[in-house]
Amino acid sequence: MKPYWDRAKETLKKKQKNMQPKRRYKMKLLKTIKKIFEKNDSNSIENIEEFMLENNFGAEFTGNFIEKIKEERVTGKNIEETLKKNIKNILNNTDPKVHFSNNIPAIFLFVGTNGTGKTTSIAKLAHLYKNQGKKVMLIAGDTFRAAAAKQLEIWANKLNIPVVMQKEGSDPGAVVFDGLNSAVSKNIDILLIDSAGRVETKKNLLKELQKIERVIEKKIGRKPDETLLVLDAYTGQNGIAQIKIFSSMVNISGIILTKIDGSSSGGIIIPIIQKYGIPVKFICTGENIEDIEQFNTEAFIEMLSG
Repeated sequence: MKPYWDRAKETLKKKQKNMQPKRRYKMKLLKTIKKIFEKNDSNSIENIEEFMLENNFGAEFTGNFIEKIKEERVTGKNIEETLKKNIKNILNNTDPKVHFSNNIPAIFLFVGTNGTGKTTSIAKLAHLYKNQGKKVMLIAGDTFRAAAAKQLEIWANKLNIPVVMQKEGSDPGAVVFDGLNSAVSKNIDILLIDSAGRVETKKNLLKELQKIERVIEKKIGRKPDETLLVLDAYTGQNGIAQIKIFSSMVNISGIILTKIDGSSSGGIIIPIIQKYGIPVKFICTGENIEDIEQFNTEAFIEMLSG
């Protein structure tokens, strides 16, 4: 048998080649691991190892758990509960609480690559907070893609909330400045700001995000209450690379994990926390506008278990 780390690298490479979600397990990840273990054949340990890596539990967490199996500290009776306990210990290292300033408006800046569901996540949060009686406003800070601003405008109209936007190619800092002035004058409670996601032009994006932060700090006297990175659960370990990119640009306070419904990629939360210590604050569990919820450790572990 090849050394563990060699097998881990090979498995992760296979995962990255096939970016389509595996729907076979439908998040019954922990129960599936238990079933593999209970087969008790010569390949059980290797199969568990491969399954956990394919489902994005990460090399560190997987390696530690496999060692416990080899040391016979895990049995068929306690394997699922042991997994739950280990996952809970990691998740409890971060605080998923959403931070709001004592002064309105609370400001959330959203970052992430195109295609992760960033604009839709903004709309879902807007719907969530509006239903809680909050006055919400959107700012279309992604001026690079006309479609992004248009999509945000469509959502704003559907939700009957204001949106601040300018023509394609406008200075994002100027759009945010106008939006801040409008939010203050209208006593908006929560301001949700979209931003560009074109990481292929990293230097330009870095300048844009830093300028947006400066504009907010100059106008409001503080940085955003939350800077939320939107990640697609289906991208698996590529999400780790995205965290590295955006963490080098801004201070990420939390993650929104999208498209987690029916995905076998929920395990990605574990290496994210282990490597970066960034909490997951929201998960999107479906395509409907109400399919977003604040992250809860116990509920998420049960989701993994199925």
